[in-house]
Amino acid sequence: MEGNIVYLLWALVGLLVIVGLAGTILPALPGVPLVFGGLLLAAYIGNFEIIGWKTLTILGVLTALAMVADFVATLLGAKRAGASRLALVGAAIGSIVGVFSGLWGLLVFPFIGAVAGEYIARQKLDQASRVGFATWLGMMLGVLAKLAIALTMIGVFIAVYLFK
Repeated sequence: MEGNIVYLLWALVGLLVIVGLAGTILPALPGVPLVFGGLLLAAYIGNFEIIGWKTLTILGVLTALAMVADFVATLLGAKRAGASRLALVGAAIGSIVGVFSGLWGLLVFPFIGAVAGEYIARQKLDQASRVGFATWLGMMLGVLAKLAIALTMIGVFIAVYLFK
């Protein structure tokens, strides 16, 4: 590959990884898959000589694990409190609205959405509050798990790249 194209591709790798890391926190972006895409592109740039199928398989498994962990953490938090479907829908809508409100919105609106959804479903404020908190806590644990796995993926990639 020509030098200029390689630089552009490496810039794209950086962009994918940075946007992917942001996407582990922002609900509208597929964060971990974007990180994987950036690392896959980096492996391609190097003709898969340093980063080969073994490393890419590990990164792929970590990507799948992150997606499952996010989903399971949210559902377990909600299920543990006996959440209705409307509570989950409310939390998802709150997450999307929260994106447009900054960090505080990402922290507050999923909770408000879950409480509102549960209250609409069951008309019990104490139940709605418990469900809202449990759903919010599950979502936050899912975000932390995705972020930890994405950083692990980057660490694995760097370790293999530097020490191979």
